[in-house]
Amino acid sequence: MDCLVCSNNDRFDELPPRERVAADPHWRVAHAFDSTLPGWLVLVPRRHVTSIADLSDAEAAALGTWQVRLSRALRDVTGCAKTYVMQFGEAEGFGHVHFHLVPRMPDIPDDHRGPAVFRYLARPPGRALDEAHRDSVAEALQARLARPGS
Repeated sequence: MDCLVCSNNDRFDELPPRERVAADPHWRVAHAFDSTLPGWLVLVPRRHVTSIADLSDAEAAALGTWQVRLSRALRDVTGCAKTYVMQFGEAEGFGHVHFHLVPRMPDIPDDHRGPAVFRYLARPPGRALDEAHRDSVAEALQARLARPGS
């Protein structure tokens, strides 16, 4: 099996902050590698799953909690007005179930709202946030998530 998500899950302890924003036994949170928008997160199951219908009951129960916790942390760290949550898993090489949690900033242009938020994914490649920036955002989110009651 050639799955980037599973490969990263298997070497969790070696991952940089941007690839391990947060985790529990069922889910891992990473900062999107190809985003030009700080705080674009990807929530991935820790086991190989290609359909939401195949999530275990424990994975499904934790999913909602993660989406809310991460949305709150994104609001506090990025100042976003709301968080978009999306799941597709259709792109070549990205069949592993994953949820995009995208901070919708207050000043986002109208032509970048809703599904058009995907314009913030780097095209052409090479325009994405650098690793240091993603690590910095990840560390701020880790600190926020570590606060009691988070």
